[in-house]
Amino acid sequence: MASTAEFTPPYSHRVKTWPNAHLIMVGERRRDASWGWPEEAFDELYRERSLLGRRVHMVNDPDFVGHILLHNSDNYVKPNFIHLVLKNAIGKGLFTAEGPLWRTQRKIVAPTFAPSALTGLNASIARAARLQTDSWPVGSARIDIAQQANRTALQVISDALFSGDPRLTSPDAVSRLRAVLAAVGKPYLTVMFGLPEFSLRPSFWEGQRARKYLRRVLGEMVDERVTQSRYDDFFGELIRALFEQFPPAEARALAIDNALTFYVAGHETTSVALAWTSYLLAAQPALQDQARAEAIAALDGDAATLPDRLPLLRQIIEESMRLYPPLHRLERQALADDSFGDVSIKKGEVVSIWPMVVHRHRKLWDQPDVFDHTRFAPEKKATQHRFQYLPFGAGPRICVGARMAMAEALIVMAHWIAARRFDLVDDHDVRPVAGVTLRPKGGMPLSVSPVRSNE
Repeated sequence: MASTAEFTPPYSHRVKTWPNAHLIMVGERRRDASWGWPEEAFDELYRERSLLGRRVHMVNDPDFVGHILLHNSDNYVKPNFIHLVLKNAIGKGLFTAEGPLWRTQRKIVAPTFAPSALTGLNASIARAARLQTDSWPVGSARIDIAQQANRTALQVISDALFSGDPRLTSPDAVSRLRAVLAAVGKPYLTVMFGLPEFSLRPSFWEGQRARKYLRRVLGEMVDERVTQSRYDDFFGELIRALFEQFPPAEARALAIDNALTFYVAGHETTSVALAWTSYLLAAQPALQDQARAEAIAALDGDAATLPDRLPLLRQIIEESMRLYPPLHRLERQALADDSFGDVSIKKGEVVSIWPMVVHRHRKLWDQPDVFDHTRFAPEKKATQHRFQYLPFGAGPRICVGARMAMAEALIVMAHWIAARRFDLVDDHDVRPVAGVTLRPKGGMPLSVSPVRSNE
């Protein structure tokens, strides 16, 4: 096995030059947004493209990214097509809301994800991680770690935000959630023309039925918390705050929208990070041994401060999210004319920022396709541009649950590698596929075996 500094994990298929923009609507690119990017994209800091007669600005320059996401963020909102895709799934929740409605909801949920509040969740995250490893076979076995990561992350979200409600982790709920993600992750032609999403494909209708099911279940949970005072959890507090500021019908709808947002996004980003990190450690046994030694030592202490005792594992997870950012694309639409340097952006034009390109850009990173966790050692991390690493977005709309996601990934991964050894299997072709997140295509089957007492 090559040394850590020389290991180049798989990346999506690339082509030599920019293809016709309309090709993103057909073939493999329609099914996988990471497929078929040109090599030129990883050398260019800016490019203007035309899609269906509309001007699109492809931005990789960190200064330009900062202008869009932070310094002039009030002028840039999520594009209309994003709202068309997501309004049936998560309505006007925190992820899709704009302006005063977004600010009100952000203010309501922010205290739940403050560092002081998150510390109290670490013990429940550790419990979910232990329950997962305890469910694995005693001996060696082939396990789809992507599936296991999904189950663990769902359990964490259910425990942390919804009092462990079993309706959110039942096999039926999990299958419906998969259907929603599959449907939302596919670009429909109608949406690109500014029309509501519609398709004759079975996955579209499965997604529609799944959305209705999940909204009904979450609606029941809202009604229970409105009428019963025993629910002293994140969801209960969110509902009470919304009912204080909005009419009952609107408050109920917003509560369901936000519950779906945190249920879907809250588990998906972490589970993807866990799957890719497990693969990267399986592919580098020596590094896995180092991380295991750190994890075993760190677990012998207070669970509340466990993430602070995992500096090596943190670097590995951060590098994993550089190579495979869960949030692989960011789209914004200009509310008014704007400019940056020599680039003019007209009202209504779309700015497209792809972390999966920025994170592998040759002008921003040394050997960007190579795995090197030391990029995130404190002294090297301090030299990075603020906007060249965007696993959770940036600016005012950075993912509100970013701290929780990182703490969860650290705690779960520490428990997993302390108890089990991960090895690659020979018959699975690992590659990323971009839908809602950048997931491993076909899951992540690994050989999982007990850690020997002398390790």
